[in-house]
Amino acid sequence: MRTVDFTPLYRSAVGFDRLASLLESAARTSQENGWPPYNIETTGENAYRIEIAVAGFKPEELNLEVKENLLTVTGRKTANDDVEQRTYLHRGLAERDFERRFQLADYVVVKGADLVNGLLSIELARELPEALKPRRIEIGSGKALIEGKKTKAA
Repeated sequence: MRTVDFTPLYRSAVGFDRLASLLESAARTSQENGWPPYNIETTGENAYRIEIAVAGFKPEELNLEVKENLLTVTGRKTANDDVEQRTYLHRGLAERDFERRFQLADYVVVKGADLVNGLLSIELARELPEALKPRRIEIGSGKALIEGKKTKAA
């Protein structure tokens, strides 16, 4: 597989380091294995949902962490003596540890997460600060009033 070196971009562009690091992280995550499978969907104009298939995991075995616009979902199976004593003829359920990373856009926050029927649903929303939201500017009439001077009627 081909890899791309973004080092020349760092040397010649000022202020685009975040863009280059996003490209590098996208190239890195495309090399991951495909487990566990997931869906990303929009549920509104500024709302999103990530669904991850985590069959066999309990809520206490899953961890969600957001740090610097990076959502990390990890699953760590706890040792179970009952499972170790079983003899499987076929073991098709993958109960291995995993880590999934999702790069979040600016101002996207995690609203909550639920685990129902083996699907971990993570609710996300884009919350723009008031300073970045569009606002209406009133247009004046163009008449400048000078205080302290009265005009005399002829």
